[in-house]
Amino acid sequence: MNFARLRFEHMLLKGLRAPSKQTQWWGQRRRWMASTAPSPAATESPASSATPAVKKTLPRVKPLAEERLETVLSPIRTRIIRKKRLAIDELSALGFLNTRGYTTAEEYNLEDLQIALRQQNLYETKRFFSTDNQDVEQNVLYVSAKYPTGQQPREIFFFREGSVVFWNCSDIETNNVLSFLRSFERESYVSALVHGESEVMPYTYIPSTAVDVEGDLVAESSDFNVTSRAFFQNGKFFVTADTDSFLYKYTFSNAIAQSIKLGIWEATLDRYIGSIEHLTEDLKRGRRLKISRAAMLRKTGELFALRHVINLSSDLLDAPDFYWDREELEALYLQVCSYFSITRRTKVMNEKINHCVELAELVSHNLNDAHHIRLEWMIIILIMVEVGFEVLHFAKDRGDPHALEVLPLSGQATLKQK
Repeated sequence: MNFARLRFEHMLLKGLRAPSKQTQWWGQRRRWMASTAPSPAATESPASSATPAVKKTLPRVKPLAEERLETVLSPIRTRIIRKKRLAIDELSALGFLNTRGYTTAEEYNLEDLQIALRQQNLYETKRFFSTDNQDVEQNVLYVSAKYPTGQQPREIFFFREGSVVFWNCSDIETNNVLSFLRSFERESYVSALVHGESEVMPYTYIPSTAVDVEGDLVAESSDFNVTSRAFFQNGKFFVTADTDSFLYKYTFSNAIAQSIKLGIWEATLDRYIGSIEHLTEDLKRGRRLKISRAAMLRKTGELFALRHVINLSSDLLDAPDFYWDREELEALYLQVCSYFSITRRTKVMNEKINHCVELAELVSHNLNDAHHIRLEWMIIILIMVEVGFEVLHFAKDRGDPHALEVLPLSGQATLKQK
């Protein structure tokens, strides 16, 4: 079937490239009229000027047809790109480095991971801190490579909720760390989903004194007097090379991790919607629902679990408490979240979940009603069977001449044979 489609498109392109006989006849007629014109001014008439117009219009059909052929044969894009990705290669030539973020599992065991990294002796633990005000448990592990491969350091942020952000790490090092992380993951995600929902952002180091970015003196501006050590502008992150600037890198990494985690949940919701799409078609056609009550209960549980992690367990609806008394970090965090459209995407996900909840409730009520009707019919059939047995017993007793009849006589029961 694919060969037939290719042959059809080839014939279509061939027909568009080769002019028909009627087109050739009209071209000869226009050339004859142009040659027999009485004056040069007649060549500017509409009849004679149609020849160059046709010559200009016919070649334009070729790229359109080829573009149509490429569109037909190319795979259909299933998901819409949220942001126009920057030209990473061009920025690398300008001195920008890459920040890569991944979400590989529901949760990491950071305590065991820290011990394993110390035994591996390739990374040094810089910080193992808690972002909760109560300091119940450390949920962020910040390490740096011991052996440098360039002028700039290589750093990694591990988040307990299953995200990891690499700073200035190559592809080989990133893949090795991701493979090493599998032993410390809980409920790991599929590898294709992990790499499909990853993010790559450029960053560069700036001097801590005067900063000039795209013609703007950031250090002398009143808006950046406090946050001149790090800022986010035009999809690029700028930070000073100070040793105590890890909080700015953490803020940027936290926003990236939130966006990637939301992308994983968006993909999960898309798969859920695809799994219940046949139910809407069955309801539309009036057919019997091809799902059991137990399976629908599990589907409803998955939906409410997803709603719980989005609205209750995560910090997507509001800024984390870590930025409560850190205004400069909060401004940077909200700016990066706005770049990734986290608030809008969360709102869209909640609206989709609400529609899915309505559908799940409708299907559950339909299945419960069908179950109740089935139980009622079973009870009716059992009553009918019992009545049938009673009728048989009654008919048998009436037709038996040796049956005994019990008659009351003076308060005593006597047996009389019929």
